[in-house]
Amino acid sequence: MSEPVHGRCTVQFRHPKHDLYIPDQTEPWTALRRVTHLGIVSHQDDLEIAAYHGITECFHSDDQWFGGVVVTDGAGSPRKGPYEKYTDEQMQKVRLIEQRKAAYVGEYSIMVQLGYPSDEIKRPQHAPAIADLKMILEHTQPKILYLHNPCDRHDTHVATFLRCLEALRELPADMRPQKVYGCEVWRKLDWLLSDDKVMLWVDKHPHMLRPLLGVFDSQISGGKRYDLAEEGLRHANATYFDSHTTDNTSLLTFAMDLTPLVQDDSLCPVEYSVNYVKRLEADVHDRVRKFM
Repeated sequence: MSEPVHGRCTVQFRHPKHDLYIPDQTEPWTALRRVTHLGIVSHQDDLEIAAYHGITECFHSDDQWFGGVVVTDGAGSPRKGPYEKYTDEQMQKVRLIEQRKAAYVGEYSIMVQLGYPSDEIKRPQHAPAIADLKMILEHTQPKILYLHNPCDRHDTHVATFLRCLEALRELPADMRPQKVYGCEVWRKLDWLLSDDKVMLWVDKHPHMLRPLLGVFDSQISGGKRYDLAEEGLRHANATYFDSHTTDNTSLLTFAMDLTPLVQDDSLCPVEYSVNYVKRLEADVHDRVRKFM
């Protein structure tokens, strides 16, 4: 549960397992309002992968602050080693604390864990989650919002993206983010056409990636070396981005520009997503055919 800050009642959310953490103990409403870059993701450690660009853009900044939201409770994660016999309830507590640690290391303005089971987030128009997300978006009004990309191959990630879109479309136009990016986690985005890629340079504070991901010991000890994999991926993205130019950065992540979905409520997220695949199909078709 959220805790009082400076003796005052803190911001409240709808699920009884919610948690709110403010590393520098700023008053909660102030911590929400100062956010300029916001990440909303499914699971603990997704932020540090998907929204790493926002974290590093705001780190040690005087006028930019990163805020993080994890929507689900962390249950059902794979486990072995020292965590092999942990129950789901125990793992949820471990992962909640790990996410707090990452927020402290990254100097986040605010870290919200909403605590919903994945099955609830997969329900279209799930009212409590959408109300929580809408409240966060109303009070932060970030310039940049980082979400899961709709082509991700993790069901909960796609569902989380859709609940966020539902919440965003309940806001008036002048309260919506200037930019919304769909980021890489379980389906990487190197397959996007060059013109469709948003290139996020993540070479600020390059030393931050390993400590941010390293606090998630339950995942790393459980056999998932996300810290090494993500560092290697960022180097690979930078080197393989273009075959005919030298590298301008050594660390790069890719994203989809989802801003049109937030600017135009008539756009269908299914069609918008599939059109990326159709453009790739046309490119492969034309390139092979050209040299036959």
